[in-house]
Amino acid sequence: MNYIITGGTGFIGTHLTNLIKEVHPDAQIWNLDIVTPGTPNPVVKNYKPAVKEGEVLSSTFVHCDVRQPIGELPFTPTSEDVIFNFAAVHRTPGHPDHEYFETNIRGAENVCAFAEKHGIKNIVFTSSIAPYGAAEELKEETTLPTPNTPYGISKLVAEKIHQIWQSSGDGRKLTIVRPGVVFGKGENGNFTRLYWGIRKHTFAYPGRKDTIKACIYVKELVRFILWNVEERKTPFEVYNCTFEPAYTIEQIVLTMKKVTGLHQSVPFIPNAVIMPLAAGAKMVGSPMGICPARVKKLQISTNICGKKMKESGYQFRWTFEEAIEDWFGDNDRLYLQ
Repeated sequence: MNYIITGGTGFIGTHLTNLIKEVHPDAQIWNLDIVTPGTPNPVVKNYKPAVKEGEVLSSTFVHCDVRQPIGELPFTPTSEDVIFNFAAVHRTPGHPDHEYFETNIRGAENVCAFAEKHGIKNIVFTSSIAPYGAAEELKEETTLPTPNTPYGISKLVAEKIHQIWQSSGDGRKLTIVRPGVVFGKGENGNFTRLYWGIRKHTFAYPGRKDTIKACIYVKELVRFILWNVEERKTPFEVYNCTFEPAYTIEQIVLTMKKVTGLHQSVPFIPNAVIMPLAAGAKMVGSPMGICPARVKKLQISTNICGKKMKESGYQFRWTFEEAIEDWFGDNDRLYLQ
């Protein structure tokens, strides 16, 4: 049996690799990626690899571009294998529109064709909450997707491609996960920037403190993914992956400060002040990316319901505060990154 991870050099893929090796020490794990662990990403500017130079990832790297049909590999695929399809262009904004479609849609087609060719019957696809679109209303798995970005559209189409594969053969099992903001060691993303913004006095609440930011700890996410592969009996499920209920930005900030011992005050800037400032910043070239559109985006909740995940039978290992504490411990209790 092989564990095949497309995009296995990335943040979630590295954590899943570590978990599989912890649970199944003799597992054969294959990392199909265009990025060699510890090296720059050829399609992402200023990329910070999840695996640092000198670190060892417990999988075998195979150079593979999912935008192209998947050909011969240095192992023999079997019907017992599991594919974790994580390969994606996901930073948004940050790429020309066509790149989201080339990687996320073509990648889904080529991964499913590979599974079809070799009789592989178990796929996990990591989607996103982006197919829901940006709106304040609560989103459940049954909510009609209304994506309004190329990334969200490409992910929704990729979901449908995987669903067609699952419904086209007996005994096929598909898990689609739609994570909120995923945080943990090596993320180099929203939570890391938030922590350092608090620490360096460069973060303020922009216009409101009650913006909901659905999130999930990366170690919890990969544990849930593996639980679905090994324990869930139903052939197809879609899950929002987030703590339930989701937390507000103020709750997240207060928890970060409590766990890491920060005492910095976080100011609140009302819209009557921040929007004119953002407009002025745009006129001089948007230093640090500040502009009215970005400020408005920061104020839109990612109000994602995690009730289905909570009631799935999977047992959470960490509360939100415990997750931040564990992440802090992974960085020798010095910082979050």
